Amino acid sequence: MTDVPESSSQRAAELRRVLQAASIAYHVHDAPVLEDSVYDRLYRELQTLEQTDPSLIVPDSPTQRVGERPAVGFESVTHAIPLFSLDNAFSLAELHKWEISLLRVLGLEPSAASAVDYVCELKIDGSALALTYENGILTRGVTRGDGRAGEDITSNVRTIRTLPLRLHVDAPPPVVEIRGEAYLPDAEFERINRDRLAAGEPAFANPRNCAAGTLRQLDSRVVRDRKLQFFAYTLHLPQGWPGGTLPTSQLEALDVMQSLGFAVNPHRELCPSIREVGAFFERWDGDRKTLPYQTDGAVVKVNQLNQQEEAGFTQRSPRWAIALKYPAEEVPS
Repeated sequence: MTDVPESSSQRAAELRRVLQAASIAYHVHDAPVLEDSVYDRLYRELQTLEQTDPSLIVPDSPTQRVGERPAVGFESVTHAIPLFSLDNAFSLAELHKWEISLLRVLGLEPSAASAVDYVCELKIDGSALALTYENGILTRGVTRGDGRAGEDITSNVRTIRTLPLRLHVDAPPPVVEIRGEAYLPDAEFERINRDRLAAGEPAFANPRNCAAGTLRQLDSRVVRDRKLQFFAYTLHLPQGWPGGTLPTSQLEALDVMQSLGFAVNPHRELCPSIREVGAFFERWDGDRKTLPYQTDGAVVKVNQLNQQEEAGFTQRSPRWAIALKYPAEEVPS
């Protein structure tokens, strides 16, 4: 095989860098840096270079988001770290009981509640994913499954534009696992159902079911066309991060994930007390109806990571986090 001309190789690398930065600016920060026509022209230039010499194609190229052939099935993969579900609270009284139990596990009296602060994040009604990056490159995307093992749907995950194929950092950690929620905006969910009904197919019951069904499509081109989105909410660094920023709190972890190129929900808040958690929850009970996606509650997490580690897990759930749920809304008959 002949060597790739240095100019072609350098140009392809530069195009990948510019397109990735533009994609993060548009999809993650909602701050476009390129006009659509310019992005399309650069994208086509990169495609032409890769078609001329396939040795220029790398896994994190923007052209590689969608596979060419449908998969025949999904492989079951054991999670390196179990993907636990959260326990639920359905009232502020249940939330207070949870805090009392948490303080007991941490060896604190109720009078010492000020030693624990919390981060509240809106609970997105979607489908949980675990993403693995090795040396900055997305290598695997897995569904929650039963929490111990899920399905490898990497080809489908790669179509989601609000997650990077390459981490946006010069010196990435050797391995990092990002967990978050894939979801469908309301407008896209409605479009999909209109198209299905027009084609004589049954409509999806809700955006969550549609997102889960979309992720399990064998043809990644179908997934691409349904325009899933993704919010990151958990960061795992099993081998550390030499030279990188190691967060000490959940709030810092969210900021780190955003710096790496992930969308994180902008509606998050540090709450120094459980009383302020309740205020966040009650405020969003009305405000959530103005959002362009579905949320059915708030996720409450102990902010300090060392306290999370101390609190640990039950057999199925973290003791340091809980989902505070809004009452189910009646569906008109």
